[in-house]
Amino acid sequence: MAGKKQTTHVLLPGSKRAKDPNAKKVGAVDPNKRIDVTIDLAGPALPGPDEAVGRTLTPEELTATYGASQADADKVAKTLKKFGLKVEEVLLATRSMRVSGTIAQMERAFKPGLVLMHSPTQGQYRGRQGTLEIPAELKGIVKGVLGLDTREMARRKRAAATAAKASSLAPLTPADLEQRYKFPPGDGTGQTIAIAEFGGGYFAADAAAYCTKFGRPVPTIQAVAVDAPAYTYQQILALPPNLRKEQLDNSVEVMMDVQIVAGLCPKANILVYFSTFDQQGWVDLLDKVIAARPVTLSVSWGLPEDDSSWSANARNAIDNRLNAARLLGITTCIAAGDDGSGDEETDGRAHVDFPGSSPNTLCVGGTMLKKSKSKVSEVVWWDKPGTRSGGGGATGGGVSVIYPRPKWQTVKVKSLNSKSIDGRVVPDISALAGEPYYDLIFTGQDSPNGGTSASAPLWAALIARVNAQLPATKQQRFLTPLLYGNAPNGKPVGKNVTRDVTSGNNASHPDPGKGYHAAAGFDAASGWGVPDGGKLLSTLTVI
Repeated sequence: MAGKKQTTHVLLPGSKRAKDPNAKKVGAVDPNKRIDVTIDLAGPALPGPDEAVGRTLTPEELTATYGASQADADKVAKTLKKFGLKVEEVLLATRSMRVSGTIAQMERAFKPGLVLMHSPTQGQYRGRQGTLEIPAELKGIVKGVLGLDTREMARRKRAAATAAKASSLAPLTPADLEQRYKFPPGDGTGQTIAIAEFGGGYFAADAAAYCTKFGRPVPTIQAVAVDAPAYTYQQILALPPNLRKEQLDNSVEVMMDVQIVAGLCPKANILVYFSTFDQQGWVDLLDKVIAARPVTLSVSWGLPEDDSSWSANARNAIDNRLNAARLLGITTCIAAGDDGSGDEETDGRAHVDFPGSSPNTLCVGGTMLKKSKSKVSEVVWWDKPGTRSGGGGATGGGVSVIYPRPKWQTVKVKSLNSKSIDGRVVPDISALAGEPYYDLIFTGQDSPNGGTSASAPLWAALIARVNAQLPATKQQRFLTPLLYGNAPNGKPVGKNVTRDVTSGNNASHPDPGKGYHAAAGFDAASGWGVPDGGKLLSTLTVI
């Protein structure tokens, strides 16, 4: 009698990837090509968003309490060695292992069924669909395998450079921003600020020209290559024409982020991380940021949280690292998006952007300035029709369908969608994104620009400026839940430390054709409002 067939592999829950409807198969992958993947390991359950609020761990405590075990890492290494795969790096704190091998070896280990795909928006990439399999002995230890599929999982969250229209107001300089948002005195001395980029390069000459133009010292800026090159301007010019244009476009975003932070924190240590657009790129970048432990991280990229391109275990892996970051006191400032209430989806429903929808982040919305006679007011950013693809743009904002509303987010906002969960509401706060934009320099030329990817680094810079002046026992704390607690005067902290935005909405047309409206107090178009830096400092000093 024949023996029972041995099961060598098991399905990996949460690894299913949907077919890209805009892509088609164009060929086979080279089985001898060497690639690397990131293994997401199991570990002790991380605290939920309502747990460990206000408490900051040391890196050693994070690893000891929530890191992966060395025994599990050793078992994965031993098992994958049988398939010819090599372990390149183990990060127990963030539960990551980088593993390299040929595509043929990856196929035997994980059975992804890789093919070459081509889409009009992304060009050629390595793709798969369906659910991965892992060696049976790794069941419960391996939670994700990221990097097999290289489709893009990030959009720039900015208004196109060409969208900066003529305005009756001049673009805002660092001094203008400090005055408008009442930054406390300081220059970021002693603070480390991280910036996440998924393309482009760092142009040192533009950063220097910007600081010189506004009388600011040039900060220490380090470009860090993670999974993508940290291009210089000269290196981008040497690329083939199609890649050159793409990387120059991406660099507009990079240099906007860098200049806003540099102008407001010229004595800070600024780390600019460059990674790939794909799911692995997100995880690997966050691993590096967590190891550096800055006071804040600025992220101007994302995708709709319920976009079918995400695999569930990749989204979980990213969110787990954002959770680890907040446990270390890192406030991750993430742009809410530039495509209004629909977030550039076309199903007639409202959507919010991930990672900003995660409760482990500070989600930053956008405003614009309107001048009427001699009066300037700040309202919700909205340029007809509320999407970039339509030639306009608007702040993202709304109610998550993925992440339940944390207990600390004691606000009442109803989703525009029927049959929706009582989800996390974004944004938490806002700052300038639209007219009259930010006074910036790109390739030596004046280049005003904006979007919520400008408001995110502004908040990152403000948090660093405030952190530098806080008492030691009040420094390096994850800000978001603190905004929803009560200040000594009994009012919500968010209400105390912002200027309320009460006019405007973020409707995107034609989908969903409606939006969230600003009102007195907290709302899903502007959060608590725009910052008052002095009040933020004084309030955080006493809570």
